[in-house]
Amino acid sequence: MQRLVTSTSLLRSAKDQFSRLRARGRWFSSMPEHAATGSKNEEPVLPRFEYSPPRYMGPTAEEIVRKRKEFLSPSMFYLYKKPLNIVHGKMQYLFDENGRRYLDGFGGIATVSCGHGHPDVVQAIVNQTNNIQHSTILYLNHAIADFAEALASKMPGDLKVVFFTNSGTEANELAMMIARLYTGCQDVISLRNAYHGNAAGTMGATAMCNWKFNVVQSGVHHTQNPDPYRGAFGSDGEKYAKDVEDLIRFGTSGHVAGFIFEAIQGVGGIVELAPNYLTSVYSTIKKAGGLVIADEVIVRSLEVQCGVARTGSNFWGFQNHGIVPDIVTMAKGIGNGIPLGAVVTTPEIATVLTRRNYFNTFGGNPVSTAAGHAVLKVIEKEKLQENAHVVGSYLKERLCSLKDKHEIIGDVRGRGLLLGVELVTDRKSKTPASAEVLEVMDNMKDLGVLIGKGGFYGNVFRVTPPLCFNKQDADFLVDVMDYSMSKL
Repeated sequence: MQRLVTSTSLLRSAKDQFSRLRARGRWFSSMPEHAATGSKNEEPVLPRFEYSPPRYMGPTAEEIVRKRKEFLSPSMFYLYKKPLNIVHGKMQYLFDENGRRYLDGFGGIATVSCGHGHPDVVQAIVNQTNNIQHSTILYLNHAIADFAEALASKMPGDLKVVFFTNSGTEANELAMMIARLYTGCQDVISLRNAYHGNAAGTMGATAMCNWKFNVVQSGVHHTQNPDPYRGAFGSDGEKYAKDVEDLIRFGTSGHVAGFIFEAIQGVGGIVELAPNYLTSVYSTIKKAGGLVIADEVIVRSLEVQCGVARTGSNFWGFQNHGIVPDIVTMAKGIGNGIPLGAVVTTPEIATVLTRRNYFNTFGGNPVSTAAGHAVLKVIEKEKLQENAHVVGSYLKERLCSLKDKHEIIGDVRGRGLLLGVELVTDRKSKTPASAEVLEVMDNMKDLGVLIGKGGFYGNVFRVTPPLCFNKQDADFLVDVMDYSMSKL
């Protein structure tokens, strides 16, 4: 605790440095579009960044790998042939054990929204920890109430009651239980290719076999995924919506508890839902007495993956589809990396949890909610939603230009700073180029860019950087991807 108290001066220094860098345009660059980072035959050069990380004195990557193998679950996996030991982060950059800098195009799996080590968020965490790190929601504390109020102010309609959790999985579990309690029905409809978590209920709602164990998962039906690229009906959202009607008629009693969806499927490969799909499904679910649940855990337009400002045009992904859900779940970006999730619903629906005792020991923890509130303030103060839209649109245009150059790129999709690039060995058959994705990712890492991968076949690049990403960063990322693909 003494170290936290004495760190205040360091934080002030970091905030001063942050202000100087922003004033010089290091975060929101005013450089000409597509500033040269190298010729066609030269390796792209990492943009300048006036910051030096502290010297790392900890264990090496080899030592950590040994400990992981001996003491941690064998289910844990890592990216790259040679695992990275990331020891420090600053805004849109990460540093390894040797002090090498990398452009972070993955954002901790679409989780880092404001940037690594943002001084305002760090200061909020330190201040709250110095006051009180944890007590219980049975006592009063302003941090949880202040953040709930701020979060509710970002919601449309009557969505104003907040339940805090520690993760997106927890949030989705709670949302599904609320829907079942409120409607008196058990049947929940989810989309194929969806990912909603890895607990008992959410694993049932998840619809990819590589994320599901052979355990009891009941009460969930999976409808056709309205995938404009790989789906049976292309971009015809209303045809996909008809499958929901048929599923309710022939797979349920005619009444359902709810329908859960991601506005943009993250783990599933940054898949946008076909146009006009959600408006039709919304009407169908309402006729069947169900609630509509928007899982914003993973989007970034502003969205939670689709949430919290990542897609850029709206704060939440569902707003791009012209509906107001009954329940919204979120995690990831709302805490900038702090374990934090939330369920937001209406006052009427929220009352179902008063039928019994409902309690979450760590949900609404003062430090977590103080961090979450600081994140919202930073997004507004630094206009990160606008930045996600402007830089994300520019980045997508540049990625689309790569599609014209490289036959291996089958599709470029997404919104804002939640983008996907799908690789295929043949554009007509759309055969997944899974091995090539791994090779390109490794080459990009060696050149200083980190991105993720997803999709059922593991053949989609997931580009979800911190929302402070600028056009210079976008150019470097695309140039490195271009250079790496040219080496295939």
